[in-house]
Amino acid sequence: MLVSSASSGTSVDPGSDKAAVPAGKMKFSSFHLFHQHDGWSEKQVYDYNVELVEYLEEQGFHGVWLAEHHFRNYGLCNNVPAMLSHLAGRTSKIRLGSGVIILPLHNPIMIAEELAQLDLLSNGRVDFGVGRGYQSLEFSRFGVELSEARERLEEGLELIHRLWAENEVSFEGKFYRCEGLELKPKPLQRPIPTYVASISPDTVVRCAQRNLPILGDPVATWSSLKRAADTWHRTMDELDFDAGAHELCAMRTVYVGETNEQAREDLARFEIGFDRAKVINSQSAPLDPKTGKIAKGYEFWEGRYLKGGSVDNDFRWDQLEIIGDPERVIQQVRTLQSFGYNNLMCDFGSTRPFPIKEMKRVIKFFADEVMPAFA
Repeated sequence: MLVSSASSGTSVDPGSDKAAVPAGKMKFSSFHLFHQHDGWSEKQVYDYNVELVEYLEEQGFHGVWLAEHHFRNYGLCNNVPAMLSHLAGRTSKIRLGSGVIILPLHNPIMIAEELAQLDLLSNGRVDFGVGRGYQSLEFSRFGVELSEARERLEEGLELIHRLWAENEVSFEGKFYRCEGLELKPKPLQRPIPTYVASISPDTVVRCAQRNLPILGDPVATWSSLKRAADTWHRTMDELDFDAGAHELCAMRTVYVGETNEQAREDLARFEIGFDRAKVINSQSAPLDPKTGKIAKGYEFWEGRYLKGGSVDNDFRWDQLEIIGDPERVIQQVRTLQSFGYNNLMCDFGSTRPFPIKEMKRVIKFFADEVMPAFA
């Protein structure tokens, strides 16, 4: 897969060793969905992920990010601040990220409190990843209109950041309000680093207008990731914001094999036993229950979650995943750097039922063979 380079007008192949992309430091973190595989108990899901987070710290990873989901075995972490608080007591160095909190489903005052408390308990290790959400099943069961998600997100973010920064806050919004409110405790970090899940052009622009960095969608193609970063940087420049004060984070499925041939064989093997339609389907789609059509504000998503989750292995190899032998994977990470991303959130197989020993092997191979190239 070739994408054009904004700086030179040339093409960059994320799997080629000839692409002219920069070396340098890159932060590596890990994504945790808390997916309940067939035959796994809920307790096993929790124990498995907690053990992995401890192992990731041992292997020198920068951070971990936990996803919020509700009502399905797709993800069992329904209270991200609570789980991160538990992990804060099990770790000492690794950063603790919400990847992401679905802000429209929460009272933002409560989220501001919970993350401030967590930041103090963890000695300032919190990263606040936030998104508007998209799964109609979750919104309908909480009684929240999906079409209101964007407004709720933007209003909630403004209130949270004011509560962290100011001693007394009065706020009158469409959805949230308070008068003379002083948040206690205040976070150790002022402010807690905030990332907004975004890939659509409109959301990326809104992010930059708020002087906030983006967190790239895991199912966005390489070219979409590049367009998002270009749009963000261009908007930041137009507003005279300091883009260098932020880091952009991209989430990718990551797998390193001994050889490219082995990695491709493993990719095919992973997919044989996985019914992707159980994860990407109409329940996951941002549908308005009143009309059965894509909800207002989610037009960019049209069709993405309505095709039964059919993605062939060639497409995933060329356009979606960071996968291959160490040399190819290093080059793909450097291509991400050339786009402007400097934090890679690695999904090492959140929907793959790897035994714990196998998952640790996958993680260690990546830590040994890839991460030193970016030290």
